[in-house]
Amino acid sequence: MYVKHRLRRLPDTPEKIARGIFAGVFTSFTPLYGLHFVVAGLIATVMRGNILASLLATFFGNPLTYVPIGVISLKTGYLLMGLDRPPAEHGNLVTKFVRAGESVLQNLKAYFTDDVANWRDLDVFYHDVFFPYLIGGILPGIICGTIAYYLSVPLLRAYQKRRRGLLKAKLASLKKKKTADGKPRAD
Repeated sequence: MYVKHRLRRLPDTPEKIARGIFAGVFTSFTPLYGLHFVVAGLIATVMRGNILASLLATFFGNPLTYVPIGVISLKTGYLLMGLDRPPAEHGNLVTKFVRAGESVLQNLKAYFTDDVANWRDLDVFYHDVFFPYLIGGILPGIICGTIAYYLSVPLLRAYQKRRRGLLKAKLASLKKKKTADGKPRAD
C-alpha cells in the first residue's frame, strides 16, 4: 500500500516515472537476487527514468511472483539456447540449487582449512540454471516492463492531474478564507 502511495507522489513526469517502473519490473526477471535495487537503479539511470520508481517497481518480484517468473525465464532460456529442458545428468533443479549452496559453503571452509575447493557444482548450476535464467529473463522482462510502462503512464498522468486540481482547489479555498476575514486563519 505504501509503495503504491509513494509511487503516485513522485515529483517527475509520468513518462520518467514509467521508465523507472519499466526498469524495476524488467529487473525482477533477472536471477541477480540481492542486486535488484542496484541493477534497477542503473537501468533507470541509463533510460533517464526515475530511480526511486525503479526501486519500488522491483517489488513486482515478490514471494508470490518469483516462482512463475523463474519458470517462465528458465523455460524461455532453455528455448533460446536450444535445450528442450535442463540437462538431467546432474539432478533436478532443486538438487542443483542445494548442491550449489553446499559447494559455496564447502569452498569457503576450504579457504580457511586444508580442504580442496571444488567448483564443479557451481559450474553445473551456472550452466544449467543461472545462465539460462539470465538469458531467458530478457524477453519476458521486456514484455512485462513494456506493459507496465504503457499501463502506468495514463494512470500517473490522470492521478497527477487530479492531484493538481485538488491542490488548486485547496489553495483557492484558503485564499477565500483569508480574504473573507481580512487576516490569515489558523486552522
